[in-house]
Amino acid sequence: MICSMTGYGSASIVFNQKTISVEIKSVNSKFLDANLRLPASYREKEFELRTEIGRIVERGKAEVSVTVDSSEPPRRTSINAPLIKSYYEDLKAIDIDLNLHTPDFLKIILPLPDVLSTGKAALDEDEWKALKSAVEAAGNNFIAFRKQEGLALQHDLEFRIGNILSRLKEIESFEKGRLEVIRERLRAGLEEFIQANNIDRNRFEQELIYYIEKFDISEEKVRLKSHCEYFIQTIHSQASSGKKLSFISQDIGREINTIGSKANDAGMQKAVVEAKDELEKIKEQVLNIL
Repeated sequence: MICSMTGYGSASIVFNQKTISVEIKSVNSKFLDANLRLPASYREKEFELRTEIGRIVERGKAEVSVTVDSSEPPRRTSINAPLIKSYYEDLKAIDIDLNLHTPDFLKIILPLPDVLSTGKAALDEDEWKALKSAVEAAGNNFIAFRKQEGLALQHDLEFRIGNILSRLKEIESFEKGRLEVIRERLRAGLEEFIQANNIDRNRFEQELIYYIEKFDISEEKVRLKSHCEYFIQTIHSQASSGKKLSFISQDIGREINTIGSKANDAGMQKAVVEAKDELEKIKEQVLNIL
């Protein structure tokens, strides 16, 4: 079963007086590109979260957002008075030495490191388990969304492969008449310059067979049908593989182009153009497959 690279999933879990919410969104990309937005209190677990997100997303450009709504009273900000005094003494000495006459040292000191502290507590194991559960639930919803989108892609791809096979049948219907037209055109062209009774018929037939062999598309038809069947088989396989489908679609394109170059018939060329149009739509859809 194929999965789309476009996906969305979210989940929320209540832990103590907090609501932990996780949202995962993705669009197509050649590789995994995950951007995480985390609260400061969860930054210590960013590596573990990236590993889990990589397992869920696999491939695609993903945006992952983790938010926490808490009814807990905000932590009191503490002031490191000894450090402020130390900073002040050092800055005052420099000010006197350089004769700067700085009017307000406090504005300079407050933004300095470790002057103000909210007393952030380390993430405890129970809250980490709650966060992982929220990520897992959002991931399950995300994967379900991708599968649903993938099912719509599957139906469209099967429809378009069916159209290509229908064009192949049209091409086959022109084959016999096409060769007869080529035969008559060559004979008429030859008789225009050489009298009919002076033409060596055996030699003409030998050369004609050699020439017509260049327009034979038997091998291309077999390969095109085989590639289309393999494409459908890959769609229904257990593993979703957009890259593999892309390679198969390239093989389909080569056979269609070769048939077009050998067609030498207006009806066949029209069917080839229609098959190419269907293939371009397939290639666009395949880009969004995981």
